[in-house]
Amino acid sequence: MTRKNIWSLLAMVLVGIGISWYSLRNVKLSNLKNDILTLNWWWLLVALGCMALYFGLEALVVQKFVRHRYRKFSFKSALRVPLAEQLFNGITPFSSGGQPAQIFVMAQSGIDAGRASSVALMKFVVFQAMVVLNFLVAMIVGFQYLASKLSYLSLYVLFGFLIHFAVIVGLLLVMYWYQFTKRAVRIVLIPVGWFMKAERFERFQANINLKIDSFYEESLRMTKDWRMLVEVAVLTFLQLFFYYLIPYFIMRAMGYHGLSIIMVTSLNVLIFLVTSLFPIPGGAGGAEFGFTELFAKFIPSHSKLILAMLIWRILTYYLGLFLGMIAMAIRPEKAEEIPAAELPANAQGTKK
Repeated sequence: MTRKNIWSLLAMVLVGIGISWYSLRNVKLSNLKNDILTLNWWWLLVALGCMALYFGLEALVVQKFVRHRYRKFSFKSALRVPLAEQLFNGITPFSSGGQPAQIFVMAQSGIDAGRASSVALMKFVVFQAMVVLNFLVAMIVGFQYLASKLSYLSLYVLFGFLIHFAVIVGLLLVMYWYQFTKRAVRIVLIPVGWFMKAERFERFQANINLKIDSFYEESLRMTKDWRMLVEVAVLTFLQLFFYYLIPYFIMRAMGYHGLSIIMVTSLNVLIFLVTSLFPIPGGAGGAEFGFTELFAKFIPSHSKLILAMLIWRILTYYLGLFLGMIAMAIRPEKAEEIPAAELPANAQGTKK
């Protein structure tokens, strides 16, 4: 990690401490202590297990994308990818550092940088598609509750969905309407050139075109392997499913019974979309606000509500930062590229 990244990490930890202190300002310490002592730790372990499955399933997705071109890419090496992604997503605005971090970690394991970029992009496409699919299900289940109880949040949720949907459309255009996308990107980049030196703008434009070309070629190759894409989609759906279940198990740990697991899970899907709108790394502030507003009905005790929110943030955000630092410190294992002569026809690349 660079010095700038370390400072960003420290800043986010301090922001988290500040938000926690602000959230606890109206909570009696005696009530908070009693709530902690009465927690059912077995249910918390289940919630922790869901987070472990979230990381583990993403590691399996990475392995499936890489195994067609590389041997000896272990689960340990694959696990470093989502953990590094979690760390750099958590310390950069709009989670912009996650993609470069994945590419860097895969390159450390001997994966060609171009191939690593394509894997990261294809993984992102599938992830976004599953986010949109989960959102559509959550809308059916939980949007009426959201619109009736918290109508002001419904606009944020819809806006978050539109952003994710627009990303999917843009990536699909690259995959299936390549020439049009190239022309559209050139037009969109014209105003950018007004604010950059000509030489720098040319390099920037060339880099964008290179990424589009790489993604296009890789997408053509990967879309021929429908079995792998279906497997990756199922794994990603399960990955998100376990992540969305975490608030339910936290509530069970606090002694709440008779909860609708479908409703609680659906509301967490909506929180995910609200959080993505906040430019602050990790959605700090927005995530905490969304959780307390959406789950106040399910957790009537204010002290328990705040405690549930803090546990949820520790599991879904700060745990990833901590594990990401460990992953970056682990010495990478080198994978072995499969010679072109040994590759199946659908893995040898596609020429435009």
